[in-house]
Amino acid sequence: MTTLADALRDAARDTPDRILLRDDEASLSSAELLSAATNLAHALVRRMPVGSVVSFAVPNWHEAAVIYLGATLAGMVVNPILPSLRERELSFILADAGSRAIFIPQTFGGHDYAAMLDRVVAGLPSPPEVVVVRGEPRRPALTDLVSEPRDGTLPDLDPAATRMILYTSGTTGRPKGVLHSHKSLGALIAQLGRYWRIDPGDTFLVPSPIAHIGGSIYAFECPLLLGTQAVLMQRWDPDAAVALMLRHRCTHMAGATPFLDGLLAAAERAGTRLPDLKVFICGGASVPPSLIRRAADYFDKAAVSRVYGSTEVPVTTVGSLDDVDRAADTDGRPGIADVTLVDGEIRARGPQMLTGYLHPEDNSESFDAEGFFRTGDLGHLTDDGYLVVTGRAKDLIIRNGENISPKEVEDILVTHPQIAEIAIVGIPDLRTGERACAVIVAADSAAPDVAEIRDFLVARGVAKFKAPERVVVVDALPKNDAGKVLKHAIRAVLLEKPREGEP
Repeated sequence: MTTLADALRDAARDTPDRILLRDDEASLSSAELLSAATNLAHALVRRMPVGSVVSFAVPNWHEAAVIYLGATLAGMVVNPILPSLRERELSFILADAGSRAIFIPQTFGGHDYAAMLDRVVAGLPSPPEVVVVRGEPRRPALTDLVSEPRDGTLPDLDPAATRMILYTSGTTGRPKGVLHSHKSLGALIAQLGRYWRIDPGDTFLVPSPIAHIGGSIYAFECPLLLGTQAVLMQRWDPDAAVALMLRHRCTHMAGATPFLDGLLAAAERAGTRLPDLKVFICGGASVPPSLIRRAADYFDKAAVSRVYGSTEVPVTTVGSLDDVDRAADTDGRPGIADVTLVDGEIRARGPQMLTGYLHPEDNSESFDAEGFFRTGDLGHLTDDGYLVVTGRAKDLIIRNGENISPKEVEDILVTHPQIAEIAIVGIPDLRTGERACAVIVAADSAAPDVAEIRDFLVARGVAKFKAPERVVVVDALPKNDAGKVLKHAIRAVLLEKPREGEP
C-alpha cells in the first residue's frame, strides 16, 4: 500500500502538467502542487513534531489542496473544518484535537475570520499558530510558509498511521473526532474507481464542502489515486454549476438532495441535458425516489443513484448504477463493506471504515463484538441484498448535507429567558433534506421567534446553519413515564399538522 504522498510524487514525475484541480482563481498541475506542498511540508516540520494536528477552515479554494497535501507530506494529521463554524465550535475542535496550526481566510462571506480567531485563541491554553489564506493578514500567511527555504528531510510515512481527523456531530451534543489512515481512505477511493465508472481523465464538480469526507476525497484523493480532475465551487449556485459542468465537461458529481434538485432545475432552465455527465451520486437524508427518477430520465446519459454512508464508514453502499428502480427505491448495495442488521439497526464494517475515534471512550459503544460500527440508523435489506434506510435511532438532523446535533442546540436555547423547555426535531424537506423545528414551552406568555432564536445562538458563537428554521409553541412536551421527551410523537404531530401552533 502506497500513501497519498507517494501518489503525488508519482503524478508529478509521470504527468507533471496534468491539471489536478481548479477553482475560479487558479489551477494546479501535478508538478505545481508537489512543489508548493513540499515547501509547506518543510515549514510545518520546522514548527511542530511529526504527527501533530494541522487544521484548516477554508472554503473550496485550490489552496486547500496545498494545505492538505503539505500536511500529508509532513506526516501530520490533517483536520478539515467547515468554514461555517464559529467561535464555540472552533474552540472545542482546536482544543480537543490539540491543533498546532490552523489555516483560515482573512475574510469570507462578509465574516472576519482573523478577528474571530483572535478571540478563539485567546481562550485556549495551548493556542495553535494561525495562518491566513488570501488577504493582507496581520499574521503569517500561507504564501509566507510556502516561500520559506527547504531544509532537512521529510518523514517516511506509515500507511496505517492516522492522517485525517474529521469531527462529526454526535447525539450527545459533543462532536467526536473520526480518525482515518492512508489505508482506509485508499480503500475507499479504490472502491469508487471500481463501482462508479471513474476513468482517468474524468472530471468531478465539487460543490460539497471540502471539510466533509465526500468533498475532501473528490477534491484531494481522486485526482491522485484515480487520475481525475476536480473543479471546485466555493458557493453552491445551480446555474453556475451547469455552466461549469459544460465548460469543463464534468463527468461526475456527488452531493446531498439540494444539489441534485438544484442542478436538475438549472439544467432544465438552460435547456441542456449535461451530455458529459456519467454519474450523479446522491446521499444524505430524505432523498425522494421521484427526484432520482426525474433526474435519471432527464440526464439520459447519466446514472443517478442514492447511496448510504457516514464519516465513520464512507460510502457504505455504492448505489445502483444499472437499475433506475433500485437506484430510486433503495440506498444501494454494499461495495467493499459488510452490512448487517441487528434489531433493525444498520451495522457496517470494511477496509474504508474509521480506525477509531480520537478518544478511546467513544469507541466502546460504537462497535459491537465483531467489529461492526453501530450506525444508529434503521433499515432493512431486500431479498436481493439492497439496503433501504428507514430512519435514525440517532437524534440527528441532516440539512443541506450538514449534520446538526439537536442536543447541542437545545442545551444552549434552554438558557433563553423566554424558553422553559425545548425539543428540536427534523422534519422532511424536499429542498434541504430536513428542516430543524424548535418545539417550545414558553417561560412566559411570549416565546422567541425564529429570528430571535437565530440571533441568540449567533451571539453565543454558534454557526448559523444550526439555527432552527421553524418555531412551534406548545403547552407541554410529550414525555414517557421516565420523563424522556418523545420526539417521535412530536415529529408525527408536525407531519400531520405542519403549520398548526406556530406563532
